[in-house]
Amino acid sequence: MDRNEGLSDFLRARRAAIDPHELGIEDASPRRVPGLRREELAALAGVSVDYYTRLEQGRPITPSESVLDALAQALQLDDAERSYLHAVARPSTPRRRGQRTTQKVRPGVHALLARLGDTPAFVLGRRTDVLATNRMARLLLADFDGMPVRERNAVRWIMLDETAREVFARSWDQVAAVFVGTLRMDAARHPDDARTAELVGELSMKSEPFRQWWAVQKVVRISHDTKVLHHPEVGELTLRTEALTFPDDPDQTLFTFLADPGSPSDEALRMLASWASDAPDRRGTNERLPRGGQI
Repeated sequence: MDRNEGLSDFLRARRAAIDPHELGIEDASPRRVPGLRREELAALAGVSVDYYTRLEQGRPITPSESVLDALAQALQLDDAERSYLHAVARPSTPRRRGQRTTQKVRPGVHALLARLGDTPAFVLGRRTDVLATNRMARLLLADFDGMPVRERNAVRWIMLDETAREVFARSWDQVAAVFVGTLRMDAARHPDDARTAELVGELSMKSEPFRQWWAVQKVVRISHDTKVLHHPEVGELTLRTEALTFPDDPDQTLFTFLADPGSPSDEALRMLASWASDAPDRRGTNERLPRGGQI
């Protein structure tokens, strides 16, 4: 078996992130590196130092569920990080040749996107690929439908497109780090995916912030949040985001941006929608408002 570099890197990074003093570990001897020592973490998890060392070295070992749970507790992992630890420690069987890898959005989901009216929404798939958008998402964020297929990816857009920095403004660092963590979770669930490896390689070469966040090994499962966005036509908007994963397809998630009823942001979205009503979309529907060459 090959060395499990994913598990090795994750254990090292999370061990280094633990402050020994917060756990009541007092040791006067100097530490060469930050975080817990291997023997300290092994003691907290109830495993031998030799066994933990082999795990962290990526040796071909398949740890039990109980060992992984003990390590997760010792490392103070949240639910998303626990899921990642289990995924990377016990990788799934590689995909057989001939299996379909192209994701498709059901017609019913496309209809749902269209019926959301003034609510921006899009469907995110594997490796944060943007699979479908509605008119308001294209107006608020970017015209993913107009991009080349390989560029229709949320992490790639956030990290490499200056428009994304303008849209998320002061919250760009937070949003970007979250989506990088989401990509890492997907990479653990699908370790054999060549397109993910290609995307990570491209972003590592082109984006210093991506390299830094990827090295930290932070894992995120997006659920809900409040974001402040900036649009050049209607100004600042405070929107609540919701992420809904389809029960029959855990690799597709519907994201919506909701404004509080009657708020300035609600009025801004209505204004944005009304301005777009007279701008013809290239597919024949009134869905396009020119926006800085992006929409």
